[in-house]
Amino acid sequence: MTVRPIRLYGDPVLRTPADPVADFDAALREIVRDLKDTVREPGRAGVAGPQIGVSLRVFSYNVAGQVGHLVNPVLSDHEGEQQDDEGCLSLPGLGYATKRAMSVTARGFDQHGEPVVIHGTGFLARALQHETDHLDGRLYIDTLTGDVRRQALRELRRVVPR
Repeated sequence: MTVRPIRLYGDPVLRTPADPVADFDAALREIVRDLKDTVREPGRAGVAGPQIGVSLRVFSYNVAGQVGHLVNPVLSDHEGEQQDDEGCLSLPGLGYATKRAMSVTARGFDQHGEPVVIHGTGFLARALQHETDHLDGRLYIDTLTGDVRRQALRELRRVVPR
């Protein structure tokens, strides 16, 4: 079991779009295993490759006891809207109301290259969107606007050492 350390805000890997996975090999299976071990830690709903220092388009999720992963995800069928507090392991201690689609469809592959389709609603939809954002070099604070964004950035400067 390998629980990898989480990269924190300020690490350039978090702001760099991840590379598509090209090889569904033993190295990828090891990354997926590490992601799943890492996401199983208490209080974790998702971990993306960049959060463990791996710039590949792969993430794991742990929602309602369902642990899974997705390689090269593409989101579609965004429907409805939800707004709830959202946090991030790479921005510890912060949480802000964040708008997300209420439901999404995520298409990608498993660690062996087999096609996978996940239909997520509610919290699972939020997790799928959050982790896919990580693969695009985006953090949830990037979606905030107005006073909430200003407050989040002030708090971020206060709690995250630079």
